[in-house]
Amino acid sequence: MEGLPQGYRPNVGVCLINSDGQIFVASRLNVPGAWQMPQGGIEEGEEPKSAAIRELREETGIVSAEIIAEVQKWLTYDFPPAVKAKVNRLWGGEWHGQAQKWFLMRLTKDDSEVNLANGEAEPEFAEWKWADPEEVIEQAVDYKRPTYEEVIRTFKPYFQGSAISGKCKSTKW
Repeated sequence: MEGLPQGYRPNVGVCLINSDGQIFVASRLNVPGAWQMPQGGIEEGEEPKSAAIRELREETGIVSAEIIAEVQKWLTYDFPPAVKAKVNRLWGGEWHGQAQKWFLMRLTKDDSEVNLANGEAEPEFAEWKWADPEEVIEQAVDYKRPTYEEVIRTFKPYFQGSAISGKCKSTKW
């Protein structure tokens, strides 16, 4: 994969927004209180866009979403020592951290198709919610926070546009 930094596990991240410009986040089963956007490894021979669609479906059950933007470069984060030891044992490698291609996706139907235990993969999340961009950053684990800040900064124009059009559709108007 072009531009992939050495020593980092290839990964994708999905910033899924609804019509109100809020972002989908879920709390990890194995790290109580840690909220994150869907993400996961890129399989051998798989393109990042395909991996993003697959990961969203596997982790959330969502299939009704469209890709509307992507971060053009790989974003990286390093694992803290305890996490690094655990994931390297689990994944069978010697990774410094993860290199991620991030995609902004828009939910095209309502959120009734969210199913965190859909049987496609081992469940990773306990619960989910829609959150404002600031809350997404605040509730991320420390070592992922700089990546989340860059993702939010890159996609911010799309959140604002969604929020405005979401309000215009309101019955209050």
